[in-house]
Amino acid sequence: MTQRATLEEVAARAGVSRATASRVLRGATNVSEAARAAVHAAAHEVSYSPNRAARSLVTGRSDSIAFMVDETEERMFADPFFLGMLRSVQVATAAAGLQLVFTVVSRAEDRERFVAYAAGGHVDGVLLLSLHGTDDLPHRLEAEGVPTVLSGRPFDDARGLFYVDADNVGGGRIATAHLVDSGRRVVATVTGALDMCAGQDRLTGYRQAVTASGATLDESLVEPAGFTTAEGYAATERLLARRPDVDAIFAGSDLAAFGAIRALHAAGRRVPDDVAVVGFDDIRDAAEHQPPLSTVRQPVGALGSAMTRMLLARVTGAVPDPNVVLPVELVVRGTG
Repeated sequence: MTQRATLEEVAARAGVSRATASRVLRGATNVSEAARAAVHAAAHEVSYSPNRAARSLVTGRSDSIAFMVDETEERMFADPFFLGMLRSVQVATAAAGLQLVFTVVSRAEDRERFVAYAAGGHVDGVLLLSLHGTDDLPHRLEAEGVPTVLSGRPFDDARGLFYVDADNVGGGRIATAHLVDSGRRVVATVTGALDMCAGQDRLTGYRQAVTASGATLDESLVEPAGFTTAEGYAATERLLARRPDVDAIFAGSDLAAFGAIRALHAAGRRVPDDVAVVGFDDIRDAAEHQPPLSTVRQPVGALGSAMTRMLLARVTGAVPDPNVVLPVELVVRGTG
């Protein structure tokens, strides 16, 4: 039987230290290009393959983290926000020399299987996106000893949980204030999903801006919806049936804003002449929409990177700031 080549052999052949060879083969970026090329060439020459099982026995780690989305596959792949987050997390994970395990769960049995998988030591930690309602999934993972970082503030008690969020309250406030300041008099909102803090917080920002303008809050101008185009369309139809005098809409997401604009066009309303619309997210399609969508930009790349850094710090035993909120900005384009 041919003896497996060792990391020491690779390092010696490449003329680098064992530590440098290890960093290169784990995909770390803090090595020179010359060293990287030499190590890869040496590994190829001796047919080296890393023994992950042996390394896990020594370190007690799998060198893998999970990217988990608590949504249906249809929603996951239809919403550019999730894909943007996945892209940024993958870059940060690869830079750290780790593997990324991607999973989408929407059924109870999927969740149970994943909790067992994570608790079994197959991943060192979990990045959890799109938590709904009072879901106890992050608490269960933490109870099993699996460090978990959430995308967004949890809906219920956040004690003991780590999360990275965008300033959703501030974003709802600046979007609504912009509509008011531009001369719109009947400013409504088609909300995001209200079983999620992002939807609740953006609605809070809307209410704060209306109150700050001196107007009285009118709940007939608040139409519960969700983050999808179909939900934005249906909610706008309901809103127009009840309040045909609406002249501005703050939508809880860009996709919902697209649905709102379609519903307005179907009702014979011009955007932005008759009704101005502002969304939230600034997905790539926002700038390419006709007319280009005014929106609140949240830093998707920075959110994913910050989540990954927080999780990796926890995995290595550090205690980072458990709650990080990143700023957002208003991007004014052609819809209002």
